[in-house]
Amino acid sequence: MQVNASQLNALLTAYVPKRLPVLITGRPGIGKSDIVAQVADTVDHDLMISHPVVEDPTDSKGLPFAAADGMSARFLPFGDLERALQPRKRPLIWFLDDLGQASPAVQAAKMQLLLARRIGEHKLPDNVTFLAATNRRNDNAGVSGILDPLISRFATVVELEATIEEWTAWAVANDIAPELIAFLRFRPDLLSVQKTSRDIEATPSPRSWGFVARTMGVVPKDLELISHAGSVGEGAATELLAFVQIYRQLPSPAAILATPDVAPIPDAPSALYAISAALAMYANEGNFERVVTYTERLIGAGLSEFAALLVTDALRKTPDIANTHAFIKAQGGAIGKLIHG
Repeated sequence: MQVNASQLNALLTAYVPKRLPVLITGRPGIGKSDIVAQVADTVDHDLMISHPVVEDPTDSKGLPFAAADGMSARFLPFGDLERALQPRKRPLIWFLDDLGQASPAVQAAKMQLLLARRIGEHKLPDNVTFLAATNRRNDNAGVSGILDPLISRFATVVELEATIEEWTAWAVANDIAPELIAFLRFRPDLLSVQKTSRDIEATPSPRSWGFVARTMGVVPKDLELISHAGSVGEGAATELLAFVQIYRQLPSPAAILATPDVAPIPDAPSALYAISAALAMYANEGNFERVVTYTERLIGAGLSEFAALLVTDALRKTPDIANTHAFIKAQGGAIGKLIHG
């Protein structure tokens, strides 16, 4: 079952307090680990991340240690198992990352922990919840599969899907460059691309676009293609830079809002995505009345989609806009109808 980031966040927020284990699948770099960390904060849990791909079965069972009589032995826990067994004030999420890359022996060692919540003589505290994540076998991520008996020990298995709506909401809230937001809205199919070859080359993913966001405006212009291609691949980087050239040639948001009643409205979809993203980042309580004027002209020109993007992003970036007289007044007009469907 496919879920978006918001749905996965809500699902985990409901499951974790009930101590129900969840397995999350999906392409590399789409935010599985980040969402688990967000949920840990939301439900006030500690988070412990294990990487079974670098473990062997003794990590889950413990090391044998001879008793004083020399006739018997106990398995002594160490590492993550020892930490999980310790009494704690706050509940714990034990997150098994990249589980599908682990060897079958390591996966088998996790079965008793997941279902019986114990391994040998060691019983986990009641306030420990397991979550796990893995890429899929067709993602070229070294996943050979997960043992069926191990899969059956999870309360549910869901596949996280990257969506441009969820990524945009995150990007606006985190001050990502508006030209990058505008580009991925223009080319949403480039947000996450399935890698089809085993060559050592970058492919677009939400994670790799995050690296592009960090380097935009940092590297010299003559190195932009090299830098961005190393993050998302040459094809996507070339398209991005072509789009950025369009973005840089458009009138500035300040120039548009200086005369919003007569400022030009672009014809090309790429320019419209760029204008709507730029104005949303520039909007504030003081100039929103002028933003409304330009937005209403977009609606009047049959460009309601871009008007909706502009207003929605402006509210995400500056929530206090909702308290302005201009916004309240706009609720009775075309903008209000657009927002409320």
